[in-house]
Amino acid sequence: MATSFSKRVDLIYQSEIRNMSLECDRVGGINLSQGVCDTEVPEVVRRGAQSAMDEGVNSYTRYDGIDEIRHAIAGKMRSYNGVECDPDKEVVVSVGSTGAFYSACLALLDPGDEVILFEPFYGYHLNTLLAVEVTPKYVTLTPPDWTFAADELEAAITPKTKAVMICTPANPSGKVWTEEEIGVVAEVSAKHDLFVFTDEIYEYFLYDGRQHVSPGSCEGFGDRCITMSGYSKTFSITGWRIGYSVTNERWSTMIGYMNDLIYVCAPAPLQAGVAAGIDALGDDFYAGLITEYAKKRDKICSAIDDAGMTPYVPQGAYYVLADASALPGDSSKAKAMHLLEKTGVATVPGEAFYRPSEEGCAGSEEGCAGGAGGAGGQMLRFCYAKEDAVLDEACERLAKLR
Repeated sequence: MATSFSKRVDLIYQSEIRNMSLECDRVGGINLSQGVCDTEVPEVVRRGAQSAMDEGVNSYTRYDGIDEIRHAIAGKMRSYNGVECDPDKEVVVSVGSTGAFYSACLALLDPGDEVILFEPFYGYHLNTLLAVEVTPKYVTLTPPDWTFAADELEAAITPKTKAVMICTPANPSGKVWTEEEIGVVAEVSAKHDLFVFTDEIYEYFLYDGRQHVSPGSCEGFGDRCITMSGYSKTFSITGWRIGYSVTNERWSTMIGYMNDLIYVCAPAPLQAGVAAGIDALGDDFYAGLITEYAKKRDKICSAIDDAGMTPYVPQGAYYVLADASALPGDSSKAKAMHLLEKTGVATVPGEAFYRPSEEGCAGSEEGCAGGAGGAGGQMLRFCYAKEDAVLDEACERLAKLR
């Protein structure tokens, strides 16, 4: 038959995060599923975008972004991430960090390559790999601290392995990678000449005195590290879609060309708004962010605990994975729907962050952590990037489960 879907469509599925958002809308509930981040946008960011529109910054930009934002990112990478980069050759501004990852995958990966994900993983990482016909391989992070075994990482590597993905702070677990853990990946990736993709979109959301360590700043990666981040979360502008990648010129030029092919450029006036925010907002803003979100974290974790579930208190980001085995249901989706029906609070089923159960677990005799029967089948993810009034209402609703 000539008119049919492509074969890759069989590999891609609708994000469970978006599915639960739709279910939430259906019942008029409180959406703690999708990380939409409805807190206030900094005024300097809003004004920067408005001024750019008023001044006629409405045309195509360079494929890798306007001068102001590339230079602002390079300065921030130097001062905060400890990574030196050339703003004219090694920074590519894209349509969100997901756009940066997709562009990097198209530039650096071939169909049939393998990329290692640490699970629980972010679903868009998995689906992006599937969309470019790359095979994911998995290494399991073990709660409550979400640690992994170095020998399991080594065992997951095959002759087809091309890259490893690190997400820190991690969605959905809230894990903040330590320098020692990053060092393990550096050693393994150097041994096997692997790329290392890093998703650092939550880099400013850190708790209990933790520090963000960018893998690109650590020894052992050479020019094989592709750092990806953005300002969707930090500035509460998830709908603006401003992200970026930073890597050696050897790779960044082609990543930029792929970005141009798919997106042409990120929205010009919104780039200007983000650049204004990077330049104007200092340590007080980021310290305030930590203080504000630490309170939100403690509030939702307390409510989850009081409701009879066990939260794995996050080290960073703004999500909580919780053991919901006490709730009725033979899968995490069933548990999420029960919670929504009883309280009007939407969450994401934990199985959305684990490999399908039928794949089994490489290097494990106990099978996969995902699916109805494994750890993923007992978990729910809560997002607490909400205004205080909304979060308070959600916590009150969760009390109905007592």
